[in-house]
Amino acid sequence: MAIFKILILLLSLSCFCQAQLSPTFYDQSCPNALSTIRSSIRTAISRERRMAASLIRLHFHDCFVNGCDASVMLVATPTMESERDAVANFQSARGFEVIDQAKSDVERVCPGVVSCADIIAVAARDASEYVGGPRYAVKVGRRDSTTAFRTIADSGDLPSFRASLDDLSDLFLRKGLNTRDLVALSGAHTLGQATCVTFKERLYDNSSDIDAGFSSTRKRRCPVNGGDTNLAPLDQVTPNSFDNNYYRNLMQKKGLLASDQVLFGSGASTDSIVSEYSRNPSRFASDYAAAMIKMGDIQTLTGSAGQIRRICTAVN
Repeated sequence: MAIFKILILLLSLSCFCQAQLSPTFYDQSCPNALSTIRSSIRTAISRERRMAASLIRLHFHDCFVNGCDASVMLVATPTMESERDAVANFQSARGFEVIDQAKSDVERVCPGVVSCADIIAVAARDASEYVGGPRYAVKVGRRDSTTAFRTIADSGDLPSFRASLDDLSDLFLRKGLNTRDLVALSGAHTLGQATCVTFKERLYDNSSDIDAGFSSTRKRRCPVNGGDTNLAPLDQVTPNSFDNNYYRNLMQKKGLLASDQVLFGSGASTDSIVSEYSRNPSRFASDYAAAMIKMGDIQTLTGSAGQIRRICTAVN
């Protein structure tokens, strides 16, 4: 009976901690938190529109490695490797300084209250909205990790640009995300740029899953020898606008990354979702918002777990 009571107590505490994640979490403790973050993020993107894509990607890479805990923000120390140095992040993950600035702005208003993990999540929402994406209610109340997880980041928890549909589906399923979530979240690639090294193979391997004219155009920026660090927009038509053109591109065999194009053309269940989103931008927007909220719930630290970092780049 005593053991049963302890189990019930632990379950109730767990439910209580999870219930702390809410869009209204800071309404009393820091009522200006979200508006302060929003202002900071909008300022950053007004200076560099590409930053919108970078902030969305940063949230994704944070959540997929041991949960949405701002571990991606931590810099290396003599006793800790940084996720920033993981293969999928090294010299490609961006926006750290924007999150740092938003944290600084919030600390001036409410010191020691708002987590870096929440700032990353809110920033991703504000970033997509600023360039035309949906506005959705971000649940907040996360706390920050006290370490980084470089090994996990390098062990397959971040998708490769060469990933197959099965690889992507399995990865997302492990994170509690279904096929529709996968296709909706991939739509964030309507924004941003990729380096030539991530798609050059696709241009020169005479693959049947890429439009010949599209391939020819992209080769101008990505010669067969050299140019690996040259940047190219993921969506060549509306590269700085959050829209559903990504899905139209896939249907025309104009997905830049192999891991994008695998979502359409194989006869898999993702084909119908891509087709649906290409026709119905409102459905894409609503599913994207729902998937982002769902992703933001991955392995969150709440209650007394973790900490509220004073600065995002180092533990207290």
